[in-house]
Amino acid sequence: MTDTMAFWIVQGLHGLQFSMLLFLLSVGLTVIFGLLHFVNLAHGALYALGAFVSFSAVKLTGSYWAGFLLAPVAVAIAGMLLYLGLIKRMRNAGPMNQVLITFGLIFVFLDIFRIFWGDIALGVEEPALFSGPIEFWGIKYSAYRLFVIGLGIFVLGVLHLILSRTQIGAMIRAGVDNEHMAACLGINVEKVFFIVFCVGCALAGLAGAVAAPILSVYPGMGTEILIPALIVVVIGGLGSLKGAMAGSLLVGFIQTFGAVIAPQIASVLVYVLLAGVLIFRPAGLFPARS
Repeated sequence: MTDTMAFWIVQGLHGLQFSMLLFLLSVGLTVIFGLLHFVNLAHGALYALGAFVSFSAVKLTGSYWAGFLLAPVAVAIAGMLLYLGLIKRMRNAGPMNQVLITFGLIFVFLDIFRIFWGDIALGVEEPALFSGPIEFWGIKYSAYRLFVIGLGIFVLGVLHLILSRTQIGAMIRAGVDNEHMAACLGINVEKVFFIVFCVGCALAGLAGAVAAPILSVYPGMGTEILIPALIVVVIGGLGSLKGAMAGSLLVGFIQTFGAVIAPQIASVLVYVLLAGVLIFRPAGLFPARS
């Protein structure tokens, strides 16, 4: 079966779908790292929160799209409260304190998930619009997974336009490149930081809502995907949209094809890539800062 073209095309689509999911999660994380200089290990927990909110919305309304729309808003509000109550106070506390605080938040969120939703994996039905497979080139492939691929490309295009063609994008790029110089030029850096953090949280919530029908919903889903997301950020470069996409594609395709070609060492291949980037390109492939 592995010698047919159809098999490799399907695996390529699997890798692209996983890459788009990683991109939705990691793009907010990389900009938060690059702009706020804040090590937010709780980003994966916000992704899981989006999945749980989506599950509850679907259960209450019977509509997948209710969860799809509500999850980013709910997680953005949670991120807003988190920023005002904790992140803002800890921004200048140093990386080690940031790591310890946000690492502790992971377990706080885990307990919250278990209290409200339990430990059992929960399922979310695919929307009727994208249920079933689509056939092309003699291949049948999940319509919902193709939707995830399209959504990731759409979000990439929107973020690219915002960052490259709008005033707020210029402010964000200036803040990533030189925070103090941007403040001297009259940019309200703190406000920009706040907006970026909330948008990053919203994208994490969107990623959780999109992942729910594919991966199911359970308390530990955020911690499982956090490591690949952090690897994407390191490989791509802090604060870089191009780097987030490049890192997501590399990690997504290596994990997908590695599981098919060499399953015994599939989990090692990504770390080999990470080590190589850290040795030869310590700032990442496409760092936002020169």
